[in-house]
Amino acid sequence: MPDRAGLAGATEKCGVVGVALADREAARPVYYAMYALQHRGQESAGIATHDGFQQHSHVERGLVGDAISEADLTDLRGSTGIGHVRYPTSGGLNTCCAQPFAVSFKSGSLGLAHNGNLVNTDELRADLEAAGHAFTSEGDTEVIAHELARNLLDADLVRAVKRTMDRVHGSYSLTIMHDEAVLGLRDPLGNRPLCIGALDDGYVLASESAAVDALDGELVRDVRPGELVVLDPDGSGFDSYRLVEEPEPAHCFFEHVYFARPDSVIDDSLVYEVRRDLGRALWRESGVEADVVMPVPDSGRAFASGYAEAANEEDAPVEFAEGLMKNRYVGRTFIMPTQDERERAVRLKLNPIRSTVAGRRVTLVDDSIVRGTTSTQLVELLRDAGADEVHVRIGAPPINAPCYMGIDMASREELIAADQSVDEVCDEIGADSLAYLSMGAVADALEAEQTGLCTGCVTGEYPYDVEGEDTDREVVPPEV
Repeated sequence: MPDRAGLAGATEKCGVVGVALADREAARPVYYAMYALQHRGQESAGIATHDGFQQHSHVERGLVGDAISEADLTDLRGSTGIGHVRYPTSGGLNTCCAQPFAVSFKSGSLGLAHNGNLVNTDELRADLEAAGHAFTSEGDTEVIAHELARNLLDADLVRAVKRTMDRVHGSYSLTIMHDEAVLGLRDPLGNRPLCIGALDDGYVLASESAAVDALDGELVRDVRPGELVVLDPDGSGFDSYRLVEEPEPAHCFFEHVYFARPDSVIDDSLVYEVRRDLGRALWRESGVEADVVMPVPDSGRAFASGYAEAANEEDAPVEFAEGLMKNRYVGRTFIMPTQDERERAVRLKLNPIRSTVAGRRVTLVDDSIVRGTTSTQLVELLRDAGADEVHVRIGAPPINAPCYMGIDMASREELIAADQSVDEVCDEIGADSLAYLSMGAVADALEAEQTGLCTGCVTGEYPYDVEGEDTDREVVPPEV
């Protein structure tokens, strides 16, 4: 659990699905796959299907199980379909921005499900409005839909997608339904994940392989950066089109640190093992003598496991234990009417196991710190439970800058590490020591060159020019 006061406002984590089957309805498999991606978005959920004659769609705010009923699934007819779970990236919290975005036009019907964020939305919207396109939302997904619809008027499907890709800039993984054809498209830098899975009677596209597993499928491979995948409507196979020359990728490293499920394979790496490797590297870079290593649940668990394992392998024996128990029935919308209640809300979600903490030197391992509010509260919680020392170790570099690739993270002014040294952040959260992981160690764990990763939130250098942002602004990461 990163600093939730930070990443509760980080609104990227959308999930997309596309399914083409031989001879059964697609809505229910899409629904199950969306459940497997629920961690990527809880604000709204939607499904669009095509029965060979017309498109059907249903979108609603809320979790998958609340937004889509049994009756809705019955009405969503057809053996091809796409789905989406959403946190708002662009367009705000309202039903009109829920996805898939569905539209009918002269060349047929179109549905889009989008994970990511464009950086030239305003420019494209103005151009399309000047050409007579009317918009119903502020979201960038509708901009992509209108641009693709315009290109489909005088080009075949593949050329229309290529023209659209040439015009839209930013991060995106898309599942698209054009009439009964289901497509998957990943941006030229591969910033957001997308994979292909094989089922007994068809194929599936999904943000993470965990969705393929939920359908009892087999992961085929990742969609490559700049690749268009077109599923056969009868589920018999798929075609692949490389629409751009192979560029240097810019995969979002934070997918592996926090966003993705530990059991997912992204860009050929099992997320759980990457996090354990990051934990091992964290020990090698900044191990500290302690009696117990404990994770911040849930996303700190693999990091802490790797950290403790590395410590024990290097003759620095330490216990790995669950020292914080999570109340899973306190939701994100829990009402806390006063500032004091909000500041102490962590006690409603996490409770220390005093026998693990009292009288001991504790190393608390988390994946990230954003604003610092939750980290401060957790250190205080452990001290109140009797910890002699509290050392904080973070399995990622300091977050110094906003993300414009689809993560509506805290503003630069709100980021605790943006203008403070590690020692200053340590003092602010009240820990005895604090250490982050280096970007080099992250790249090593991912078996990637740093240049092949998007590190904008760490370095302030982004893979695309961003409207209104000084992308040349120097951000000097603190020594870690």
